[in-house]
Amino acid sequence: MTAALLLAWIVGALLLQTLAGVAVALWRRAGARGEASGAAPRALPAAAAAAGAWAGWRAFRVVHRGFEDAGQTQCSFRLQPVDDLPLPPFRPGQYLTFSLPVHDAAATGPRRERDITRCYSLSDRPDPSAYQVTIKRVPPPAGRPELAPGLSSSHFHDRVHEGDVLQVKAPSGHFFIDPDVAVPAVFIAGGIGITPMMSMLRWCLAEQPGRRIHLYYGVRCGADQAFKPALEALAAAHPAFSLQVAYSGPGPADLPGRDYQHPGHIDLALLQRSLPAGRHQFYVCGPPPMMQSLVPALRAWGVPEGDIHFEAFGPASVRPAGASTDEPVAAASGALDVRFSRSGRTLSWDGRDANLLDFAERHGVAVDSGCRSGSCGACQTRLLSGTVGYADKPDHDIAAGHCLLCVGKPQAALVLEA
Repeated sequence: MTAALLLAWIVGALLLQTLAGVAVALWRRAGARGEASGAAPRALPAAAAAAGAWAGWRAFRVVHRGFEDAGQTQCSFRLQPVDDLPLPPFRPGQYLTFSLPVHDAAATGPRRERDITRCYSLSDRPDPSAYQVTIKRVPPPAGRPELAPGLSSSHFHDRVHEGDVLQVKAPSGHFFIDPDVAVPAVFIAGGIGITPMMSMLRWCLAEQPGRRIHLYYGVRCGADQAFKPALEALAAAHPAFSLQVAYSGPGPADLPGRDYQHPGHIDLALLQRSLPAGRHQFYVCGPPPMMQSLVPALRAWGVPEGDIHFEAFGPASVRPAGASTDEPVAAASGALDVRFSRSGRTLSWDGRDANLLDFAERHGVAVDSGCRSGSCGACQTRLLSGTVGYADKPDHDIAAGHCLLCVGKPQAALVLEA
């Protein structure tokens, strides 16, 4: 490399860092002006949220880790970029995507590790110096102790320590706070579904301190409640913030009125008797039973579809009302050939699998995957020929000429670059 070319690279890097710093400063200044004038702070527009965002993977160092619950099953990891460049502002409620070299106990041969991709919600408001995610340790399924616990959550809890470096993609996702300060926000969280709500809540209280906010948070008992001291402190400091905690199985030391306000689960009846009249924006995140009961109940109550925002655990936990797709699913007649060009295999799709990712994995075709619900894009694969359909429009924006295997089914014979 010549001296002139090296100088050009250095100047370009300095210019990029300066522009990113200016973007962050302007964003903060605009928010401060809006609060001082009483005007509603505006959401980060798409262009602003993407300013300074990076393509592909970026190295982040874990600068702090700490448990958020008494049972020590939910751990926060604070991450700073190794390159020390300012971080782009994200939309509160979005997630980060991680590439993790996990230990695979079932692997045979000399290599005992494999890379997996997983997504975790950001749990703090935007900060140009650091991001934070909170991850719950996933145990074996109830009543099946012989099965393995969650692979990625165990990796974070057992093997990721302060000082370690992780590979991270830029914030993404379509579940985020609406900035309209005039409309009260209702956050409904079950279990670890509290993490995106913490990001939204902290942003609202910092940027829109006068906005009316209600948080309904359901867990089994006090040992399972994350962010308990933080939430109680925020509720005490902000009169416009109402905290409602429900315990479905309180322990002997859990006192009603002190530790929780409602026994049982969060349901429509609780919302109807405790929310003031008027329009609200609802944000719901929790395990499938909560989502499958509460989201349809809000619709039946008459809440407009545009005022219901949700993020479900796992694939297809909730179907959008009147869901439409870019490529509607039509019934395929007979078996379809699916060719994986890179693997050199042609297989017959007979409809027994829920999606193309399950189909590939059942036949031993290696494919990257992450959320398995159409959100992260880790399984996005080039579609060389054929048509893939989706029961629901995926959350991830699919690149032209590609498809998402985790939520897609073939509608004709396919050739996939995998």
